[in-house]
Amino acid sequence: MTLSWRVRQRLSKLVRALVLGGALILFTLPLLWTVLASFNILPNDATSPPGWDIHFTSLNYTEEIGVAEPAFVQELATSTGLSLAAALLTLSIAFPTAYALARSGSPRAHRWVQGCLVLASLPVMAYIVPLSDLIGRMRLEDRFVGLMLAQTAVYSPLAVYVLYGYVKQLPSELEEAAHLDGAKLRQTLTRVVLPLTLSGTAATGIILFVLDWNQLLIPLVLTSGGLKVLPVAMSDFFTFERELDWPTAAAALTVALIPLVVFIGLAHRALEEFTLTFAQNN
Repeated sequence: MTLSWRVRQRLSKLVRALVLGGALILFTLPLLWTVLASFNILPNDATSPPGWDIHFTSLNYTEEIGVAEPAFVQELATSTGLSLAAALLTLSIAFPTAYALARSGSPRAHRWVQGCLVLASLPVMAYIVPLSDLIGRMRLEDRFVGLMLAQTAVYSPLAVYVLYGYVKQLPSELEEAAHLDGAKLRQTLTRVVLPLTLSGTAATGIILFVLDWNQLLIPLVLTSGGLKVLPVAMSDFFTFERELDWPTAAAALTVALIPLVVFIGLAHRALEEFTLTFAQNN
C-alpha cells in the first residue's frame, strides 16, 4: 500500500515536471529564437538537412538599431516614463474609488464593480473614438499628458475591480477604531487601509505598468510622430515601406524587453500576492 502510494507520488511529480518543462520551453522558445537572431545566428532551411548560419556579431546592438531607428533611446525613455506615470495615476484614481464602493454599504455597489469588469473587458478599440475626440478637444494629441490620461482611462476600470477585492476583505473595525481616535478619511486611507493592502496594490500597479508598456493602439492613434513609444517604434520594422532586417529588429525587440524583465524581476515578490479576490468576498 505504502509502496504504491510512493510510486503514484513520484509519477505525479514526474508528470508535473514534464508539463512545466514543456510549457517553459514553449513559452521561451520565441524569445530564445529572437535573441539568437539579434546576434546573427539564423536558421538555414536551404541546406539539407537544415542547419544554422552563424555569423556572430554585436553590431546589431551597437550600431544597427541606431541606424534603423535613430530615436530608439528616447523612445525607450518615453515608454518607461509613460508606463510608470500612467500606472501611478491609475492607482491614485482606482484606489479611493474601490474603497468608496467597498465601504458605501449600498446594495448597488456590487453592480457598479461588475460594471467595471464589463468596461475592462471591452476591446481598446471601443475607447479609441471617444478618447481621440476628447484628447483632440483638449489639444493634448501627440503629447505625453494626453497619452497618460488616455491609458489611465482605459485601465482604471480593471484596477477598480481588482482593488475592490483587496479592500472588501479588510475588517471595517480597524477603520472604525482609527475614526474614533480622530483620524480623518485621508489618514485612514494612507495609514490603515493602504498599508494593509500594500502588497496587492503594488502587484496591481505592476500589472498596470506591463499593460501600459505593451499598449500599441492608443499611442498609434493619438500620436502622429512627434511622440513615439516602443510598441509603435517596433511596428515600424514591419511596415511594407521598410525592408525587414530581422536581426536588427530582433536586437531592438530584445533591448525593449530588458527594462520590463528587470522591473518584473525586482518586483516578483509583489506579483506573488496578485489574486482576484472579488468573487471570494461576494
